[in-house]
Amino acid sequence: MNTRTWTTLRRDGVALILAHESTGLPAVLHWGRDLGGLDEADLAAFERATSRQTAPGTLDAAWRVPLVPQESDGWSGRPGLLATRGGRPVYPRWTTAVAEADESSARFEATDAEAGLVLRLDVSIGAGGLVLLSHELANTGAELDVAWLEATLPVPRSADALTSFAGRWTREKSPSTGAMPRGTNVRETRRGRGGHDAPWVTLASEGAPRGRGGEVWAVHLGWSADVRHRTDRGPEHPTVLGAGELLRPGEIRLASGAAYRTPTAYFAWSDAGLDGVADRFHTWMRARPQHPRTPRPLVLNTWEAVYFDHDFDKIAALARKAAAVGVERFVLDDGWFPARRSDTAGLGDWTVDREVWPEGLEPLADLVHSLGMQFGLWFEPEMVNLDSDLARAHPEWLLANPASVPSPEGLSFRTQYVLDLANPEAFEHVRGQMSALVAALGIDFIKWDHNRDLVEPVHEGAPGTHLQTLAAYRLIERLKADHPGLEIESCSSGGARTDLGILAHTDRVWASDSNDPVERQEIQRWTELVLPPELIGAHVGPSPAHSSGRATPLSYRIATSLQGSAGFEWDILTCDDEETERITAFAALYKELRGLLHGGRVVHPDVSDPALRVRGVVAPDRSEAVFTFATVASLEDALPERVRLAGLDPDRRYAVRVREEAGEARWGWVFPAWLGGEPVVLTGRALMEAGLQPPTLWPIQAVVVHLTTA
Repeated sequence: MNTRTWTTLRRDGVALILAHESTGLPAVLHWGRDLGGLDEADLAAFERATSRQTAPGTLDAAWRVPLVPQESDGWSGRPGLLATRGGRPVYPRWTTAVAEADESSARFEATDAEAGLVLRLDVSIGAGGLVLLSHELANTGAELDVAWLEATLPVPRSADALTSFAGRWTREKSPSTGAMPRGTNVRETRRGRGGHDAPWVTLASEGAPRGRGGEVWAVHLGWSADVRHRTDRGPEHPTVLGAGELLRPGEIRLASGAAYRTPTAYFAWSDAGLDGVADRFHTWMRARPQHPRTPRPLVLNTWEAVYFDHDFDKIAALARKAAAVGVERFVLDDGWFPARRSDTAGLGDWTVDREVWPEGLEPLADLVHSLGMQFGLWFEPEMVNLDSDLARAHPEWLLANPASVPSPEGLSFRTQYVLDLANPEAFEHVRGQMSALVAALGIDFIKWDHNRDLVEPVHEGAPGTHLQTLAAYRLIERLKADHPGLEIESCSSGGARTDLGILAHTDRVWASDSNDPVERQEIQRWTELVLPPELIGAHVGPSPAHSSGRATPLSYRIATSLQGSAGFEWDILTCDDEETERITAFAALYKELRGLLHGGRVVHPDVSDPALRVRGVVAPDRSEAVFTFATVASLEDALPERVRLAGLDPDRRYAVRVREEAGEARWGWVFPAWLGGEPVVLTGRALMEAGLQPPTLWPIQAVVVHLTTA
């Protein structure tokens, strides 16, 4: 007998209700606000109340959209699974059972003995109400090619707007919002890494998404390579939102007994706008057992200070000044290994260049540690230059089409190639060299870079992106297991690999190679839609910025750095006495506030002026908050709009004052009384409902405002 049953998952204000029978796959009746405890009679009534039709229906369409929709379900959109055997499509007919379930998670196991398939569906609601979906397809028959297997959830028809992300180098995570497109809409990346133009997050919303209000549905894929985001908006079905790994033809070929597991897709529903989406992601991230628990150190990275011009005396002087101003982690960037006087040679040879460092890196590491700082070192473990001892000895270790090595003009970025880490010998070569340096130097931190796309990534005659990505994950995990306490940052020409897949293994990301704080205002705002600020590297760079040529005040650069995991990307030896005093005060301010900045709830009050940016972090107990008011251009009006601060305790009284350690900002003709003298004291309700009058900030200015319990 085919009996209808239901599974209800609930956690942190979110519910997922699935209906299922012994035949077919589970279908989602509801994803969104927790509806409370519903018994079986309630669930049967709920299904009747929300059903599209009853038997015998005449419309050839899915009555409910399953978690992995197929044509056989009456689904006319993009199928959730496409697999072939012997060049012919496989059309599964599933028999499904609940393998295990509790209050917030369930595993379903579906089989089709005739098709030789087993499909396991893992569904859970994690901390913060974030929904996690992953699937595993096992083959029990003849060889099977998997074209794709994607995770999907339905969203209401009222979700009439779609926001997607693109970007470029130094301008990552640029959003675009338009009407929800009809039919099937697909966004792909084929770079072998996420890329600066990665889909990042796809958002469905009721109207254009707002910072603090309205319903939003979001999906992010935790995978560090090729991805596909999708929506299906057909006339007969609910709208579907989903994502999955983009696989090349022949990339996943399953022998009998083999299985393919998808990356985890993360879905967030919010009735509190974009901040509600971010809050679900941040809560889940902070609940992970591997999430960093120690204070995030103030960093100095040497790249924009010295580039490839490595000189011990200068770098030692830089380290001494870094320690003097309050830096806690000193990172030596690219240029320390043989032949590395430019970016054309040396990648793959992870030994110290004795011509540049005749005594090795031990003297520098010892100096840094003696100054009370952690020592970090740059690597690019997944890459190789042809002009290297490694490539000369093992040209077969390249992940490439042999016809493109050496590349025709235009196919090789920075004259570097990809090292095939899925080759066990190549993997062990890199692991061994890196591990030896970590042990010898006492390396505390690795800046792990990844500076090019994977072009024609051929591994043993087949596409190799999937295997390469898993091998990179394994290498990171092996190094961290062999060297407890080692932290690793994911950098990929800046922010080209910042997904939750890489962050399952690393401890922070470099959000962008742009240290221009105007560009950073936007990049960091959208990066923190998923990642909590303590995981986002945000450094004070020089002025003019090396990436854009834009000159900005030091106060603006400092205020922007405070919005993430702070540091310097700057030759601070060039700072005069006044600048040195200010960056020293900044270091002290960062250390004072980082418990709040890296543990509070991030809020973005809605404002109408397109040149104004307002961002806050409110303590979990709402006892204090820090808000930044910044401009990215001239304000439209002489009198700026009042800003309704968000997230405060309405019954608590707050003292409002400017933190001038971030530097004295310049403001124009509107100069509210709270900016000078004694702090103004107001209730949280007044600050949230009536708002705070900001000054007229000149173009490209920022002010940091601290609220403490009065």
